[in-house]
Amino acid sequence: MNPWVKRVLVASVAGSVVLGGAYVLLPPSGEKAAPPALGPAGRAMAAVGTGVPAALPDLAALIGEREAFVRTNPRDDHSWAVLGSAYVARGVRSSVVADFPKAETALNTSLRVRPQGNPEALTGLAALADARHDYRAAKKWGELAVRQAPKRWAAHAALIDAYSGLGDAKGVGRELESLQKLGSGSGSGSATTVRTLAGQVYRDRGWRENANAELVDAAALARSPAEKAACLHHVAELAWERGEPTESLRYDDAALAADSDHHPAMAGRGRALAALGRPSEALQAYRAAILRHPLPEYDLELGELYESLKLRPAARAQYDALRARVKQEAAGGVNNERILGLFEADHGDADAAVKRLTAEYKRHGSPQTADALGWALHRAGNDKAALKLATKAMEKGPRSALIAYHRGEIERELERYGAARRHIGEAMRVNPFFSPLAVPAAKRALEALGEPPEGGPEEMYASGPAAEITEVKPRRTPRRGQPQRRTTQRQSARGRGQTPRPRSSGSSGSSGSSSSSGSSGSN
Repeated sequence: MNPWVKRVLVASVAGSVVLGGAYVLLPPSGEKAAPPALGPAGRAMAAVGTGVPAALPDLAALIGEREAFVRTNPRDDHSWAVLGSAYVARGVRSSVVADFPKAETALNTSLRVRPQGNPEALTGLAALADARHDYRAAKKWGELAVRQAPKRWAAHAALIDAYSGLGDAKGVGRELESLQKLGSGSGSGSATTVRTLAGQVYRDRGWRENANAELVDAAALARSPAEKAACLHHVAELAWERGEPTESLRYDDAALAADSDHHPAMAGRGRALAALGRPSEALQAYRAAILRHPLPEYDLELGELYESLKLRPAARAQYDALRARVKQEAAGGVNNERILGLFEADHGDADAAVKRLTAEYKRHGSPQTADALGWALHRAGNDKAALKLATKAMEKGPRSALIAYHRGEIERELERYGAARRHIGEAMRVNPFFSPLAVPAAKRALEALGEPPEGGPEEMYASGPAAEITEVKPRRTPRRGQPQRRTTQRQSARGRGQTPRPRSSGSSGSSGSSSSSGSSGSN
């Protein structure tokens, strides 16, 4: 084995970053890129050593090698850390969530063998917590790792994910600045990783042009197929969030040409194809993504696409698959409360969604979670509380069509018609394709709201035909399993219509409330 690779294997693991669906182990700042390595395990270490997404077959080889090694060398703390980090990598890139408990065992074993001065295992635990969407734990482990090794820039990268999930914008900025300083002297692989993370942070801030520039540069610097695919897909996401499905499709096609197993690009193709009026191809793309990596987000997006096409039995089957998937991933310690809460708010029990998302918001107060809880409160009939959260999500979060639409619908329910018209209109300007269910609902809402009356604010709520038109809106009907609510006099006077039941097909989240999913416009 190449000496550099061997040294990294047995002497250092710099930690982990979830990056474009791949988990990477990063070298200490200043470490030179590894020369070409022979064999799958060597290729995996060469890839992760330069901050590049690792291929699944190579990760499998590395896992097999480390498993064999620790059986005969159980006191090797570094090998346990490598093994645990590799398990996380495979769990993130595939549907094997059973790898996460294995990773936890391996990383904790590394800490037991070397309880002090072990930032490698601490950074691995931070990445594992990020992968499980347990951002409080990720913050704890990441900060411990940085305290022990301030120049270990992989720990700073793991903290970016943690602070993003917690809604700590200052923490994200601080760690990105540290990462950029520490990575400035590294090789091109490290520069690619830093640029990719910078692009994702800028995207969450709504700096679309800056994000696009960083991600395009990262794609140009990418050296491996998996790395290039991840970067190209991030560019595709930006195009989608600007309301450019043709451009988004082009970049996702390029991502799949680089790495045919890149499942986020498959799902991205599904969104774009649906927006372009090619539903059969969109369904095929989503099914391919779920076959590669069955994520609950994909189940929800595909279910809503089925529903928009009036294929209700298929939609119900996909929603059942979502519930089963969430339960399965929970066995691996994965927290999917936000996605499950959004699903329940629109397609199940809104009161249960409020309870679930209230607890999640206390744990992880990100703008995306604020948006989800606000929407659930709206669906449950508590619009005053919903508006506070929707306003916070819009002010603190990314520029998102879905977040703007949610706020507009809440304001419409509160009879704040001018603000509702403005925010629903903004959603359609940002991305007129943001959801197969929400977009038709948004169009109906704008039609009901009508144009602002002549004469300015003094006549905004004046009586007469124009005012009557602005007050027409769909009436909320109880979902299956929800109790019938008492109808107020104001609600009973409204016209009948279909209640929008949307969730963005591309909302982000780590994404952002845009979830895939996450919904945005340019700077």
